[in-house]
Amino acid sequence: MPSFAAAASTPNAAHSLRMAVVIPSFRVTRHILDVLARIGSEIERIYVVDDACPEHTGDLVEEKCRDARVIVLRHGRNRGVGGAVKTGYAQGLADGFDVIIKVDGDGQMPPELIPALAKPIRLGLADYAKGNRFYSVEDVRAMPRARLFGNAALSFLTKLSSGYWRVFDPTNGFTAIHRSALELLPLEKISDGYFFESDMLFRLATVRAMVLDVPMKAIYNDERSALRIARILGPFVRGHLINFAKRVAYNYFLRDFSAASLQLVTGGASLLFATVFGSWHWMTSGAEHRFASAGTVMLAALPAILGVQLLLAFLSADIAAEPTIALQQLSD
Repeated sequence: MPSFAAAASTPNAAHSLRMAVVIPSFRVTRHILDVLARIGSEIERIYVVDDACPEHTGDLVEEKCRDARVIVLRHGRNRGVGGAVKTGYAQGLADGFDVIIKVDGDGQMPPELIPALAKPIRLGLADYAKGNRFYSVEDVRAMPRARLFGNAALSFLTKLSSGYWRVFDPTNGFTAIHRSALELLPLEKISDGYFFESDMLFRLATVRAMVLDVPMKAIYNDERSALRIARILGPFVRGHLINFAKRVAYNYFLRDFSAASLQLVTGGASLLFATVFGSWHWMTSGAEHRFASAGTVMLAALPAILGVQLLLAFLSADIAAEPTIALQQLSD
């Protein structure tokens, strides 16, 4: 992975990028004003998106905030965090900003970290940067085991569906994106709900955008999360499986057909044959109270071994295929 210092002479590091912040707002009146006050002068515009908030966050900001950078955008109905962020993205693109940072209004994402989050993009190392609360070993030790297990499971599913095998903390919404990547994304197709961050990674993968994690500390205030694991588990798993199937179809059969494509097809077919053939003979042998012959066992075992080896080879090729060059470098 290239270092920040090595990129200091790149074209994107040589000129100043216009940066904006989008803050999706729903039930964050206790923290929104403090968050706005802590956003540094490096940000030229701040979009507060009132997502039909019952606490009227937009009214509070317009009444109490005197920062001329702040613009309130309103939704007539609640569209979810993804819908609110997409509204901010669209407005930021229309206003000509180069980098758009997403910050939650509940104070769990320190605005002081915005320069660090945007740095990989400013230096041309990435098209999309995201926070990673699990980078520090000390921070990880302090987290509840249930949270660690849940994030590990979600991270694996996100790696599988997006192809970004080096990223972690997939539900972290502290993100920054360069317009060269954002302009390529079909915003209307990206999830409006809590699946937004994971769906963004899948969509970024389809345009071969470069994604990097930026270490950050986890901060938990008195806000109660509306995210309920039992409620979102099914939709998350289904969404990841659908995105994985789409990604494989796009990258290994529609856009290209490579050795990895053959490994996936042959490995999957071999493992399926071994499973069906072995299960059938296992059941018939049990029903007839006899042992399967050595030839039958080998005929089931060898395709299974071959299938696993080929699928592991495909996985290795998929990991190696992760984007390594930022789109913004190619567009300069």
